[in-house]
Amino acid sequence: MLKHTGLFLAYELRNTARNPLWPLFGLLQPVLYLLLFAPLLANTMPGVPDERTLAMFTPGVMVMIALFGSLFVGFGMIAEIRTGVLERLAASPASRPAIVLGRTLRDMIVLVAQAVLIIVVALLMGMRPSLPGVALMLLLMALTGLFASGLSYGLALAVRDENGMSQILQFFALPLILFTGILLPMSLAPPWMRTVAQVNPLYHAVEAGRALFAGDLAGGHVVLAFALMAVLAVPALAWSVRSMRHLAG
Repeated sequence: MLKHTGLFLAYELRNTARNPLWPLFGLLQPVLYLLLFAPLLANTMPGVPDERTLAMFTPGVMVMIALFGSLFVGFGMIAEIRTGVLERLAASPASRPAIVLGRTLRDMIVLVAQAVLIIVVALLMGMRPSLPGVALMLLLMALTGLFASGLSYGLALAVRDENGMSQILQFFALPLILFTGILLPMSLAPPWMRTVAQVNPLYHAVEAGRALFAGDLAGGHVVLAFALMAVLAVPALAWSVRSMRHLAG
């Protein structure tokens, strides 16, 4: 299975290199948020240095990449189902888990590369985070991407329709954004919103990123975020692999 996973990973990376528009446009939106929204957020926090504002806002932008990037990768799989490409792969001697694992590993690599570029932009804007914290945040992003892409592929194999999948993702996207504190800190939210945010794993990922950038490498949010993403990634990936096996009959 490891050999087949490596082959599918190389194949998917070559496809991404030949058509880089999807990851490029997936990166442009968070960059625009960083360039345009961070100054507005600074005005809501008078007296707080711009460096601190960027350190609070950048982790949220990184989680936004995971949300809007990895959660939408399943659309490509639906197109392959419709053209019969995926059925031929599933019916081949190739390992079924490798078909999914190669894609999810590709998604993790693209996600981490996008996150690195976001960090570079934030550094150019004046952010000065903890370097070990940045490294751990990239690892957390990889886990987040593993969870989100596994969920997306499982949903794509279950729905097999772009319109249906789009409606499902759009329905959950707005609440997930609001209850992560990406755009505004949850400290500004009413009590009921702060309570609901506690059950959103992406909220803890954002809070963990803020703690990591501040140099708190073993805080409560950090440990909880890593645990949640690791625990959630396993069933999401298992769902997509099981769905792939069903597709093969």
